[in-house]
Amino acid sequence: MAVDLLPREKPAGERKASEQEPHAIIILRRGCGVVCSADGAAGSLEWFPLRRERKARSSSFHLGGRATCLPRAGVTMSTRPPMRPPGNVPAVLLGFQPALALTGALCLQQNLGSSSPGKKQSKENTITINCVTFPHPDTMPEQQLLKPTEWSYCDYFWADKKDPQGNGTVAGFELLLQKQLKGKQMQKEMSEFIRERIKIEEEYAKNLAKLSQNSLAAQEEGSLGEAWAQVKKSLADEAEVHLKFSAKLHSEVEKPLMNFRENFKKDMKKCDHHIADLRKQLASRYAAVEKARKALTERQRDLEMKTQQLEIKLSNKTEEDIKKARRKSTQAGDDLMRCVDLYNQAQSKWFEEMVTTTLELERLEVERVEMIRQHLCQYTQLRHETDMFNQSTVEPVDQLLRKVDPAKDRELWVREHKTGNIRPVDMEI
Repeated sequence: MAVDLLPREKPAGERKASEQEPHAIIILRRGCGVVCSADGAAGSLEWFPLRRERKARSSSFHLGGRATCLPRAGVTMSTRPPMRPPGNVPAVLLGFQPALALTGALCLQQNLGSSSPGKKQSKENTITINCVTFPHPDTMPEQQLLKPTEWSYCDYFWADKKDPQGNGTVAGFELLLQKQLKGKQMQKEMSEFIRERIKIEEEYAKNLAKLSQNSLAAQEEGSLGEAWAQVKKSLADEAEVHLKFSAKLHSEVEKPLMNFRENFKKDMKKCDHHIADLRKQLASRYAAVEKARKALTERQRDLEMKTQQLEIKLSNKTEEDIKKARRKSTQAGDDLMRCVDLYNQAQSKWFEEMVTTTLELERLEVERVEMIRQHLCQYTQLRHETDMFNQSTVEPVDQLLRKVDPAKDRELWVREHKTGNIRPVDMEI
């Protein structure tokens, strides 16, 4: 940014009243600049294109006939008439990061003696919420989503949300972290559910095996007796099927669900601490910016007061005080620029880590859901297999039941237990 005294070229109808009026130029970037006219009381901002530029060695501009020096600033001189940018785009912020634009406005404010233009333009274009700078809703340009149409985590969790359980706020990243930890808990509970299912299967198999050894109706004979014996044997076979089913549930469903990402909570804590540290650093940088802004305002006020004293009474001491106040004011401006630059660096670092980490959380969530889906599919597959095996255990029973023949059973029983086939006759006298 460069500042210097510039006699602005006026149209013919305007030159009479303010032919000698000084103007300050702030060069914000190549090809454009700001002209600020000052009459000692107020200033106005105007844009102009830079066609011919030349660098000067000194760095100063006049305010009401007094020069204020800004060391370490390059100077650009121009005699082009001022122009306004199209639309209602605030001049100071065009082509700038919001925080850096604020610095330029404050430097302009310092030398013009007016506190409203810089702050107003900054407030109209940016808003800081919990130490994070966002575009102002009234002047916010349309932003393109990082991953359009995907409802990605990296696009929708930048702001903080009001805590429903208290008066504070919850960071967007914290909500994502809670989602991940909740997913881990749900996965654990699913594993516990499968474990309970296994216990039921094991208990069921145990009871089936025990029942198959029961001696009830063991004396049934014939084809029906064979079918009944097969019924009891099928219970033992079914018990074996359920034992195998429970064993597969443990090894292929419960155990993978339980052991998936054993160190997940530790990894999430590391992510949480990393992002939280970046957010704390951002808050610290923002506090430094506010402190530097306050210090600059105080230095401006002190310089203005000493300048007014000089107008009343000239003395070497007052001039020395003004020089000293200028140095302090310039240093305060430099400190503010440095603090804003550090703040922007911290916010950029936080932004980059947020995008990277939220995308990683998104990937982990997709992976978790897919893993659970696959293992639940394995559960249903095992269940189908169990039903098939159970069906196979009752097939012999069905076959024997179709062979049950009461007449044949009666024949066999009669052959074995007959007492004689000679029927009784009437008694004769």
